[in-house]
Amino acid sequence: MRTIFHRLFAAVFLIAAAAVIGPYVETAVYAMRLATMPVPDIFSMPAATVRARDLRSTWNAPRAGGQRRHEGIDIFAARGSRVVASTEGIVQRVGQNNLGGNVVWVLGPGGQRHYYAHLDRFADAHAGMRVEAGTLLGYVGNTGNAAGTPPHLHYGIYAVGGAVDPFPFLRHAE
Repeated sequence: MRTIFHRLFAAVFLIAAAAVIGPYVETAVYAMRLATMPVPDIFSMPAATVRARDLRSTWNAPRAGGQRRHEGIDIFAARGSRVVASTEGIVQRVGQNNLGGNVVWVLGPGGQRHYYAHLDRFADAHAGMRVEAGTLLGYVGNTGNAAGTPPHLHYGIYAVGGAVDPFPFLRHAE
């Protein structure tokens, strides 16, 4: 009788454990797959109302009186315009920081991290969420060190070697 009880208990425990850790394992496997995928040649436009031909590169422009360089591009759009994922991936972080204000980080193909900053507010995005290109992440604003500037999305891409200029990946996006 005890053996049946122990086996039943073990089976229930294993089923419960699989239900709890299963999603974490799936996310980890997907993250490993993302890391081995090639980086696409073109990303989707992260500011849904902006056309690629209207972009201007602000990459490497001086910031803070020349103390640092701009590691991304600013995409100007009306406050509240939709900000969407530019690629498939996993949301790594949704939160705030001093420079970016309201920010979302997405792990994408090739292990690149995509940074969406100065958001007015967030959509229903959360860490661990899988996204496709076009998934709503938030809305254009001017939070963080962009307070007092026209609303815009700061979009950055970071690889193992550091910041990558997003402009070449977006200039043909439509």
